Amino acid sequence: MKVAILLGGDSPERDVSLETGRCVAKALMELGHEILALDTARGEDLLPKDPERWGTGPSKQPPELLARWGQYRGNVFSAVQTCHRLKVQVIFNALHGGIGEDGTIQGYLDLVGIPYTGSGMLACALAMDKTMAKRIFHHMSIPTPRGMTLFPGQGNSLSAFREKLDQNLNFPLVVKPNNQGSTVGLSVVEKDSKFAKAFAEAAKYGGGVLVEEYIPGREITVSLLEDRALPIVEIVPQGGLYDYTCKYTDGKSQYVTDVNLPSGVVQEVQDMSLEAFRALGCYGYGRADLRLSPEKVPYLLEINTLPGMTQHSLVPKAARVDGIEFPQLVEKIIALALEKQGS
Repeated sequence: MKVAILLGGDSPERDVSLETGRCVAKALMELGHEILALDTARGEDLLPKDPERWGTGPSKQPPELLARWGQYRGNVFSAVQTCHRLKVQVIFNALHGGIGEDGTIQGYLDLVGIPYTGSGMLACALAMDKTMAKRIFHHMSIPTPRGMTLFPGQGNSLSAFREKLDQNLNFPLVVKPNNQGSTVGLSVVEKDSKFAKAFAEAAKYGGGVLVEEYIPGREITVSLLEDRALPIVEIVPQGGLYDYTCKYTDGKSQYVTDVNLPSGVVQEVQDMSLEAFRALGCYGYGRADLRLSPEKVPYLLEINTLPGMTQHSLVPKAARVDGIEFPQLVEKIIALALEKQGS
């Protein structure tokens, strides 16, 4: 089968996307597929160069604001046109963040008529907008941390926002961009004197700043594949905060697949994750990120519609516990994309 991988891109998650694309490309070549690997930021095919030479993997900090490099955006559309011209049968979307994950590229691929992996335009747009997703979770009575969002250009001053924030939430607080992944721009703020710096860091990514109550307890994730929940993976980061550095630096986090939880809690967490996945209209595969309080009450943080597929990534870890090795996982995700197109 002729498969194109869209990777790289111009979002702050570019390095992660390149690593995801590299791992997926190796698996597809092992499976005997004919592949292209199109970097949508530079408009080039990274093959026939060996995937091992595409890069050194994610840096310890997210790249600077590559999303502001507007001159590269047009290459996304030229990459899709290349796929159409070469009669690609399916696209594996290995992009993370930005227009690769917010519904933009999904809408364009729908118009062109090329099958692609992952969720569709609306589900991706809803999931990437954390505030909109939380509204849906609230409507579905899915527990999620209380929070408030300040959007740019709405006439809301930071001082008025802080006044309202002080009336509703207490420190510690989680401050993060409303529309980024990989914990880019995220801070946990313990006291008032640190708030302004954290807010400014999150605000520079655009799209608003979401401030949430901090839920103490354990960091857990549920990977979702073909409308079912895979085993829970618990994340134990060094230093307590699972930030970008901990995610993509060897040895900075431990991943526990044999979680010590009552069976009832496990079922509740998996059911909640699947309900949220369905509520946003997601398809194929994804990942739910949650906090589990000391009282073992789960709180849904977000749904990730294009989770990483690197050696550090959580979906492959959960799939392996379920008896699915990485090449078979990639093959399954592609099969689901073709099934969606044919339905």
